[in-house]
Amino acid sequence: MSSPSMTEPAAPIRAVPAYTWPEDRPRSWPIVAAAGTTVVLWASAFVGIRFAGHDYSPGAMALGRMVAASAALSVFVAFTAGRRRARTPHVGNRPGTLPRGGVLGLVALWGVAWFGGYNVALNAAERLVDAGTAALLVAVAPILVAVAAVLVLGERLTRRLGVGVAVAFVGVALIAASGFTGHADQVGVALAVLSALLYAFAVLLQKRLLARMAAPTMTWLGALAGTAALLPFAPTLLAELAAAPPPATVGVLFLGVFPTAIGFLTWGYVLSRWTAGRTTAATYLVPPVTVLLSWTLLGEVPAPLALLGGALCLTGVVFATRR
Repeated sequence: MSSPSMTEPAAPIRAVPAYTWPEDRPRSWPIVAAAGTTVVLWASAFVGIRFAGHDYSPGAMALGRMVAASAALSVFVAFTAGRRRARTPHVGNRPGTLPRGGVLGLVALWGVAWFGGYNVALNAAERLVDAGTAALLVAVAPILVAVAAVLVLGERLTRRLGVGVAVAFVGVALIAASGFTGHADQVGVALAVLSALLYAFAVLLQKRLLARMAAPTMTWLGALAGTAALLPFAPTLLAELAAAPPPATVGVLFLGVFPTAIGFLTWGYVLSRWTAGRTTAATYLVPPVTVLLSWTLLGEVPAPLALLGGALCLTGVVFATRR
């Protein structure tokens, strides 16, 4: 076999691809399943808040919810960390290790804003408006995120996403105009809008931080920070815990374990693999699901205009997230 001449091009050197962790390889169905889980659990949170809000004040409910969530997340993080060390004992630190310095401070800020401020504002809003109204008003947040993701994160606002957001916004406006059941308390509406603003801020911050750390680690640390911020409500929680009926307490525990711990783990998984705009557009499915749950479990009958608004929200999210 003759050797190559000087005029023949040298064989290209192929770079060895970096090892991709199995849980980081993009697949379609796990992301869609995680997004669907988040939607159902977050929709159930609006109903759960409305149910437990008769016996727990906003701050006490938020603290009880976050104590349960922090405990569940701590067990999850400890279990997964142990399995990872056992599976790959020769591998050094991964992006999921604990952050330090400024990154840790931003994670704490994220946790206080979402797990602390958002929960208290939403709990207070749902003492004045029904679950459907609260869900539809909070649905304004994805609009804020989609626009801010273009301005702040440099994401591309596609025509499909823009039209979907616009259609869904019309649906939100129809419900906010008169309330889901025909009545909208102004203070309650203002508190729900405040929740939406905190939601949007937290999503944008989380999207930035997920580039530096794993979603489960960030969710766990944020939950601890939110719990710490809510500790001033501890005396109120203890007093209300002694007087509340068992179903209300179970409702608070449900809010902590399912919509918060599990729901935010699946949310972080999706957000780390989809764009911020596309992920939050998918949450437009939360209000229609909330409508059905509230109607079935709480007997909050929606007005015809609200049903039209919910249909538009669903149409917008399908159009915005469809490839």
